Amino acid sequence: MIVNLTSILKDARLGKYAIGSFNVYSYETIKGVIESAIKLNKPTIVAFGERYLENMDFDSVYATVNALGKNTNTPIALHLDHCKSFEHIVQAIRAGFTSVMYDGSNLSFEENIKETKKIVSIAHSVNVSVEAELGGISLGDRSNEEEREQIYTDPNEAEIFVKETGVDALAVSIGTVHGMYKGEPKIDIGVLKSIASRIDIPLVLHGGSGTPENIIKECIRNGICKINVNTEISAYTVDKIKEALRSDKDYHLSKISILEIEYIKEVVEKYMNMFYS
Repeated sequence: MIVNLTSILKDARLGKYAIGSFNVYSYETIKGVIESAIKLNKPTIVAFGERYLENMDFDSVYATVNALGKNTNTPIALHLDHCKSFEHIVQAIRAGFTSVMYDGSNLSFEENIKETKKIVSIAHSVNVSVEAELGGISLGDRSNEEEREQIYTDPNEAEIFVKETGVDALAVSIGTVHGMYKGEPKIDIGVLKSIASRIDIPLVLHGGSGTPENIIKECIRNGICKINVNTEISAYTVDKIKEALRSDKDYHLSKISILEIEYIKEVVEKYMNMFYS
């Protein structure tokens, strides 16, 4: 059942848990995420990033999610992740996405507010949720995101940004990375607490892959309601498939596809259980 993102994030905020946002870019990744959600009966976010348009188009993503999720009561939000293109946001909304993330984090504070307000106006007119980002998240290992400077979110700017734009969720930078950590993670819970004390919308943590469970849970206790996971799903699945192919078994491609789905589910279910515990 495809739902609006805001509806499930509000429940998460009240219940002090987080909802996993898992990146997809193929039939196998979509199937792995949705089957995990149905098995555990937990709401989930199927996230398709702008950079994966070379893998699938918006209509194909929507059709696949709708086909796999239409016969379940498990809530599934279909989310456009990390999008900088106004045109792509409109295309995703028209295709049936229920949430979009406008990523203006590389713009000046004033320009980010200006452009985000435009997206909010359009999306809200058709009951689509909007996530924005303030601050910068650096690049870790095995990521498919852009190289960025680590810029922690300013709590005062976050308060102004939310009031000016009317966004439904805000992604904050508190020390996580896109990808796997190259060393010990340095997460600033103090910054998160300060942000959460100033704004009253769900907060989003990008870079969930590899973040220690104790830090994840502390972030959830202090306002994080949505956590993005991408790199660990890819890295784990690629490594497991490599391991399978090094065996003596002569795999047919169709069997590799089934293995891929199972490996994806192992990571997704691990994080779903972690975010809800």
